[in-house]
Amino acid sequence: MSDSDSLPGAGCGAAIRDDSGRLLLIQRLKEPEAGAWGLPGGKIDFGERAEDTARREIEEELGIQIELTGLACIAETIDKGDGRHWVAPVYSARIVTGEPRVMEPEKHGGWGWFALDDLPDDLTTPVRDYLAALAAPSLND
Repeated sequence: MSDSDSLPGAGCGAAIRDDSGRLLLIQRLKEPEAGAWGLPGGKIDFGERAEDTARREIEEELGIQIELTGLACIAETIDKGDGRHWVAPVYSARIVTGEPRVMEPEKHGGWGWFALDDLPDDLTTPVRDYLAALAAPSLND
């Protein structure tokens, strides 16, 4: 492992909800957390703002354009199959245009809308971090 591989990587994701409150998840085929259902998103490129990465990655993965509506949480994924430590802002978002479809079948096994009380059993760490943030009391309470 090189020195740069031992440093945390930067990624981002989006918790996209529909008008019914369902969460859009994609099934990962690659590490980290291959086989699990996760939030769409990806690796932040040097010089690219995280918000721009989220919009770009989700258009590449699902063929949709999104609007970010806020910062939902910060997720951390540590050695979940790829030997890396990832830090990722997770944004709340909604679809502006398009219908989701798998654009990268080599990376994703499928996608779906899921009610928060009926989620798949195998969820990625960022999904779990997002759900924990939803359940946490607000700092303003």
